[in-house]
Amino acid sequence: MFSSKEFDELYFYSGNDLGANYSKEKTIFKVWAPTASEAKLVIYSKWDDKQGNELVMKREDKGVWSYTLDGDQHGTIYTYKVKIGDNWNEAVDPYAKTVTVNGDKGVVVDLSRTNPEKWNPKSKPQFKNPVDAVIYELHIRDLSVHPNSGIKNKGKFLGLAETGTKTNNGTPTGLDYIKSLGVTHIELLPMYDFASIDETSTKPQFNWGYDPKNYNAPEGSYSTDAYNPMSRVSELKTMVQTLHDNDLRVIMDVVYNHMYSAEASNFEKLVPGYFFRKDASGKLTNGSGCGNDVASERSMARKFIVESVVYWAKEYNIDGFRFDLMGLLDVETMNTIRAELDKIDPSILIIGEGWNLSTALDDSLKANQKNATKMPRIAHFNDTIRDGIKGSVFNHNEPGFVNGSTASQFKVMSGIVGGINYSSGITTWGNIEPNQSVVYCEAHDNNTLYDKLKFTNPNATEDEIKAMHKLAGAIVLTSQGIPFLHAGQEFMRTKQGNDNSYNASDEINRLDWDRKDKNIDVVEYYKGLIELRKNHPAFRMPTAEMIKNILHS
Repeated sequence: MFSSKEFDELYFYSGNDLGANYSKEKTIFKVWAPTASEAKLVIYSKWDDKQGNELVMKREDKGVWSYTLDGDQHGTIYTYKVKIGDNWNEAVDPYAKTVTVNGDKGVVVDLSRTNPEKWNPKSKPQFKNPVDAVIYELHIRDLSVHPNSGIKNKGKFLGLAETGTKTNNGTPTGLDYIKSLGVTHIELLPMYDFASIDETSTKPQFNWGYDPKNYNAPEGSYSTDAYNPMSRVSELKTMVQTLHDNDLRVIMDVVYNHMYSAEASNFEKLVPGYFFRKDASGKLTNGSGCGNDVASERSMARKFIVESVVYWAKEYNIDGFRFDLMGLLDVETMNTIRAELDKIDPSILIIGEGWNLSTALDDSLKANQKNATKMPRIAHFNDTIRDGIKGSVFNHNEPGFVNGSTASQFKVMSGIVGGINYSSGITTWGNIEPNQSVVYCEAHDNNTLYDKLKFTNPNATEDEIKAMHKLAGAIVLTSQGIPFLHAGQEFMRTKQGNDNSYNASDEINRLDWDRKDKNIDVVEYYKGLIELRKNHPAFRMPTAEMIKNILHS
């Protein structure tokens, strides 16, 4: 029923005003709940109130319900209640722009009041061609929690906005250090509101954040005051502005392919059965491995994803988006996002994990590597060169080119040419352009490069490991395409062999600034490679035709 043209004709809502539409004179609330027989707006006085003032919403066209509150509602706490059959479901507004502690209620916000003093959304670091990027992947908490980081706002957005921070040895840390590397973009692991951290607790907690709860609100544990709904917004903006002021662009890691829990999600409570895919037996599909897959191909799900991305790009001045498990989304959704972002700023990057995953979506529609030619100017992580360089991420003991396998050379070569259809023996995904290939050998997932080398070469000396490590970095940073580094890779980061540290301790996940000082020679080597790449256009050719004409094997 939900996938039918008839349902779309009856209930697809094309308006751009879902959510709480604020002005000083009034706020208009709109929620899409076409299968509800009644709907209410619930207003609360405090974040932990159990009962609120229930206001009957008016049914409008296309399954939309609305209510208008007069006066300045900045800071007003609210939810929606909808009657589905005989049951009343309460849900946070999926479009909520900020939320109470732990994201259990939405909050109306006058976004102009959250802008930092020097907020300048028109001022961005100069950037044009995707292959000119050097991406540095970072978890906000990892950056600052080490005792020798010299950063005051440990684990917070503002920690990445601090300058002048140093180790006890007097060497740069944090933002100053990242800037000194010469990278162009910082890619931040999820910073929307996620479910796995208790924002009311003062105990150390860690999670990567791939468990979305409220897509359009920042994560409260990264703010200095999770109880103040405005802090998370203003402090994230302060971080973005500071990075821009320091000539660094910002890529946001987004997870629209699944949610923390389908059953507990706001979408499922408002429109049961619509937003998540099911197989022929009626069970939720689980290509994500997290219990559910978002049905991006349905028009109102696609609409939400596109509008959410556009909101982050406009309101927070975000410069790029990294799509987690992008292969679970559909081609049309990704191309629509690309088109909408082009209207804002064509230099905004889109990269994603184009893995081919099992879900209830026709193979021809999946936004994966096999369909890369259908999605121009959308880049995919190149696992061919990743595994070619160091060996399979799924087999700890399998070597790659830098650690003992001569059989991996063609995998490496296919990445060096930017993943393009270079020749019969050197190709990956067909007739793509180099701006569609993200070249890397280490990311937050799986073992760090250093740990992988220790597994594959247990008898190697530290100097031998270092030589392999440097060779891997040299391949990545001199390949065609878009190079990508995991934070700390440049000082041989270790996670003590943990290949899935999504909820491990700070001790496993944090950037070890003492290790940076210890391996400063490797840092300098990586800096030199980045400088070499920037200074020589031969390493970042913009078209497949140019690569085929100029690069010879």
